[in-house]
Amino acid sequence: MPITIDHFGSVTSNAKLKGSVLLSDNIPSQVGTVLFGRVLENKQIYNQIEDTTGAMHTIYSGDVIAGALGSRRALLGHSGVVPQKIKVGDHLHLLNLGGVIGLATSSSPEVGPATTIEVLGTTYEDGTAVNIKNGPVSPAHFLQKMPPIIAFVGTCMHSGKTQATSTFIAGAVQKGFNVVGLKLTGVALQRDVRRMKSSGASYVYTFNDAGLPSTCGINPVNAAIGCLNQAAKHNPDLIVVEFGDGLLGDYGVDKILKNSQVASAISVNVLAAPDPVAAWGGVQILSNWGLETAVLTGQSTDNESGIDSIRQNTGALAINARNEPSMFVEEILNRIVSLSLPHRMQA
Repeated sequence: MPITIDHFGSVTSNAKLKGSVLLSDNIPSQVGTVLFGRVLENKQIYNQIEDTTGAMHTIYSGDVIAGALGSRRALLGHSGVVPQKIKVGDHLHLLNLGGVIGLATSSSPEVGPATTIEVLGTTYEDGTAVNIKNGPVSPAHFLQKMPPIIAFVGTCMHSGKTQATSTFIAGAVQKGFNVVGLKLTGVALQRDVRRMKSSGASYVYTFNDAGLPSTCGINPVNAAIGCLNQAAKHNPDLIVVEFGDGLLGDYGVDKILKNSQVASAISVNVLAAPDPVAAWGGVQILSNWGLETAVLTGQSTDNESGIDSIRQNTGALAINARNEPSMFVEEILNRIVSLSLPHRMQA
């Protein structure tokens, strides 16, 4: 008997499901399997889900949601895994706002325990359990010819990457550049790339478009190369990449940045850090990977105390993207002037 779904998590976008579905109790416990569950509790915080349009909805006990199996290991959120076996009636958890579902193993006090979900089943199409693995982006082994790439990395989540990324995109677009935005690591959520879009990016893609609910615990290089190739098809002047999570997290940032194809294609690395010690460590890590930190930003640059400390201890240029947006944008563009379109630099 079909069941009506109250909320389709944005992680399920590739599956293109709507309205009601016919449930099956034969549930493959595989990354990306679409899973339907009933919310078992009301929460006061971290109590929303992002749907496939990007809208946020508060969820309540009794709501039926659609998500996808995946893992997460968030410093300031939930951690969880895909269990080895799943059956109807099992209790799993909503690991993020995008609808990634797994068995919670740990949570940050700031968000409290993960919302408990009663497993209702999955659905089948052409004899196969529906999975999000087939999306608009095809993973690839080889990187095509690229325009200049600006990479925004952070020492951890909530370090200021998204603010810096959107500030740069808006500034570059105002100067006449055509920009495509990408998010290559993290856990599926459209919020950050939608901010890129609202800042002026002509197209945006994420690892979720390449069929991944998250990049936690896997090698996301092929998905990343696929996203970069897809971005290049639009013939942009610049590709702006945000890496979710931190340099030393479990989301494969290191694997992508250490890939020789990707590393050689990046024109500028921008590092966001919450404090001067993190800034110093981030510069050292990138240097050990053979990458130069062109600009430092984030909370560590919110005032002159942090900026002075960073300059004295790292030798890197520190500019706050929020307080000095024009200077921030100009510095990055100046770094790529020889690789970009000179007439646009004068716009």
